[in-house]
Amino acid sequence: MVQTALTAEPASAVSSWRDTYLVAYRLMLLARILDDKFASLYRAGKIHGGVFLGRGQEALSVSAGLALRPGDVFAPLIRDQAGRLAFGEAILDAVRTYLGSPLGPMRGRDGNVHRGRPREGLLPMISHLGAMISVVNGALLAKRMKGVAGAVGVACCGEGATSTGSFHEALNQASVERLPLVLVVANNQYAYSTPVSRQFACHSLLDRAEGYGIESHALDGTDLSACLKVVGDAVARARAGRGPQLVVARLLQLCGHGEHDDAGYVDARLKASPLGRDCLKVAEDFLRQNTWADAAALNEWRAETVEKVEDTLATVQREAGPDPFHENWCALSTRHLCEGNEER
Repeated sequence: MVQTALTAEPASAVSSWRDTYLVAYRLMLLARILDDKFASLYRAGKIHGGVFLGRGQEALSVSAGLALRPGDVFAPLIRDQAGRLAFGEAILDAVRTYLGSPLGPMRGRDGNVHRGRPREGLLPMISHLGAMISVVNGALLAKRMKGVAGAVGVACCGEGATSTGSFHEALNQASVERLPLVLVVANNQYAYSTPVSRQFACHSLLDRAEGYGIESHALDGTDLSACLKVVGDAVARARAGRGPQLVVARLLQLCGHGEHDDAGYVDARLKASPLGRDCLKVAEDFLRQNTWADAAALNEWRAETVEKVEDTLATVQREAGPDPFHENWCALSTRHLCEGNEER
């Protein structure tokens, strides 16, 4: 179906779509290999705290990051390494944070998934995931008050977060204020170990959009083509002044909640269903079918990506850890209030 649509497009449009798809695939591959490296380091005792992989959600995640541009706001999840990379996060930021380097964006503080660069629009994650929607709302309202036009905010959450009060309060606020918010929901069938049948009784999460008077969009989260199209269109609608957009992607998380979780509660029938497809493999098959890449190219890209990750890891492992005796432990945003600070 996608291939038929592609052949009907002008050559320039097909070329542009091909370029976007290739960029998205290579970012997905980088995110997968980086996640796998973090999992390996965690099992070796080199990472403290949790490691939460985005395996199976990279297509949705990368589409959110690629749809944004400088000046926008992005609130990713713990599984959104692909989206972070697409939005411009450096691999060094991720590796330094996981390994506790003081040279990382969090200076070796806090949990390894709570990293970000707010001044650049990349918001550090709040673990209570529904709470990030109101944070994005606040950033968009601030831009409105400053007269900044054309900015969009993307907030990500899982289907479990849609049952929280913070989700409904924030969605209602965004609707009333007509904010350019795109809320991307990864319906991965389980809120940790709780299946969707015990999470909500509505037929579809899209029904919730109608109650708030906003537009909604469904997609197959295992299909990169669908993700790029639907998420990209939702961002364009929000940027054009059509108010908040709710995007719900159906997929299956191809790993446990974290590396500490073996996901034994996942129904084997789901794994064998179309929901259980690996979006990275689906993208690779699409590349081959359209002769955009052959096996040799795919192997070369993988080797280049592995080398890039290993080189970054080696760089960070050579960096010294934080020195508790010389660290200024005040909050970065309140340094001027610290006792004894000469900059007061």
